[in-house]
Amino acid sequence: MYQWPSGTNPARPYDRFAVTDIDRIRNFCIIAHIDHGKSTLADRVLELTHAVSDRDMRAQYLDKMDLERERGITIKAQAVRLAHTAHGHTHELNLIDTPGHVDFTYEVSRSLEACEGAILLVDAAQGIEAQTLANYHLARDAGLVIVPVVNKIDLPAADPESVARDLAELVGCAPDEVVRVSAKTGEGVPELLDVVIERVPPPQGDPSDPLRALIFDSMFDPYRGVIVYVRVADGTLASRARIRLMATKVETEAEEAGVMAPEATPVGKLEPGEVGYLVTGLKDVHHAKVGDTVTLAGKAGAKMPLPGYREPKPMVWSGLFPSEGGDYSELREALDKLKLSDSSLVYEPETSRALGFGFRCGFLGLLHMDIVRERLEREFGLELIATAPNVEFHVLRNHEISVVHNPSEMPQPGTYDQVKEPMVLATIIAPTEYLGQVMDLCQSRRGEQADMKYLTPERAEVHYVLPLAEIIFDFFDQLKSRTRGYASLDYEPFGYEPADLVRVDVLLHGEPVDSFSSVVHREKAYQYGKAMVERLRGLIPRQMFDVAIQATIGSRVIARETVKAKRKDVLAKCYGGDITRKRKLLEEQKKGKARMRRIGRVDVPQEAFIAALRVDQKAKS
Repeated sequence: MYQWPSGTNPARPYDRFAVTDIDRIRNFCIIAHIDHGKSTLADRVLELTHAVSDRDMRAQYLDKMDLERERGITIKAQAVRLAHTAHGHTHELNLIDTPGHVDFTYEVSRSLEACEGAILLVDAAQGIEAQTLANYHLARDAGLVIVPVVNKIDLPAADPESVARDLAELVGCAPDEVVRVSAKTGEGVPELLDVVIERVPPPQGDPSDPLRALIFDSMFDPYRGVIVYVRVADGTLASRARIRLMATKVETEAEEAGVMAPEATPVGKLEPGEVGYLVTGLKDVHHAKVGDTVTLAGKAGAKMPLPGYREPKPMVWSGLFPSEGGDYSELREALDKLKLSDSSLVYEPETSRALGFGFRCGFLGLLHMDIVRERLEREFGLELIATAPNVEFHVLRNHEISVVHNPSEMPQPGTYDQVKEPMVLATIIAPTEYLGQVMDLCQSRRGEQADMKYLTPERAEVHYVLPLAEIIFDFFDQLKSRTRGYASLDYEPFGYEPADLVRVDVLLHGEPVDSFSSVVHREKAYQYGKAMVERLRGLIPRQMFDVAIQATIGSRVIARETVKAKRKDVLAKCYGGDITRKRKLLEEQKKGKARMRRIGRVDVPQEAFIAALRVDQKAKS
């Protein structure tokens, strides 16, 4: 096991808030592809700076949610203040550990706004991957100083020198400027902190200017109300100061200002360049918005807010309905509170004839959708039904564009001029031996190749323009399967393009069920419709009459299955006698079934809805 240098004594007391000189503050974050060791590196930094005692230390310390620890991924960016002595001076380090999955890129972009530098971490065994490139471009566009680091140098399969050369070429530095570390053993971590202090510039700001602090995250506490995480740009934010949120124009008293070190620790004030939290005392979750600027109330306040964030654009839409209709108000309240800690979540009320009242929610991806649903069920005790995910379409009719989030709102064929679907530019990095399988997969999903280049003789980077609807279901799983897990994927919006799309409806006994409607490409409409009706035939319980299950495009039926009726043995009591009596009973039964077919209603159990909507994902692949 790696031994810390002799100058770092865990038993030595220190004042982690003694730094008052802005030149000794360093704000930086850790960015990387998923599973390249960000949280493990953060653990070693916490140990090195003695922010956490040995008794309280645990793996993935900054991952607060049970869901993060169970899945082994970071969902929420976490900020922590540390103290580190270098060159005879104590420096204040504000570290933000960020997620690595493509669905949580918005969390990364917000974290970059609170920093001047970023540690770009790359696995020595995996090399540069798709999300590595995406995060690098985010940090570069934000004007951050990038510290390239190669992690996991202790692995038997590691090739740190080759990866360091690739990383140096990407960042534009010499290979010997790339730091080599092992976050697991701690090797190289003290040197990394020294490099961060040397290369990352201190923040700028004047304490005598009017207060301006940027809200980059928030949460809701049932006892203390809305708590916001801020980065102070100018002025001083003191506890008990009268503040104003500039976007919502709400005034309140700052009940408490503090820092995460790593637990919430009150301080007297936050000065320029510092990162901390603020207990606002607000009870309405709509008053505090991520990207807003905090200033002082009255004439002492700033006139111009800080530049905020671009609003996140949902990529995937799905309906969330409570399994019990009476839980609708609880679901609304839960979404309002979850919105505070996840500002990329978008939702609007929706009504379904089959499922009742619920919300049409916008997510950044399928993993984001899965995480939100599980958080709602765990943290708020709800039982939810989620409809099949779909994307947003633009329908052009009489030179007017309408946005469609729900497939049931798509107009019938012939009533509009054109439909445009969202496209994405996908970046795929894979070994050259699997390029054929990657290209075959992309072309089968209606993709067009944009370009291709070789990063090394063994690895290539391919760009494809793909319809978003074709990749949100099982594209990533198929990519991993065809490349034996070696390929990586990242994508970004690439506008809208016209497509031959149709709405496929599912009819039960002649009545459309809006929850099963879906917008698919015309070439795949029959495949989707046939798969849905076959699946529903096995899920819908038998009635006293035949139930027709039909998949239709407009008025044209493209697939049909029938759930046969239950048959009551009306002849059981006829154990003899004239044949005409038996015929009379059968004729009466026939008339009764015909009457049932006319006035009967098919009740679909919730289990059938859930099972069918899960299969819907497979049917569209």
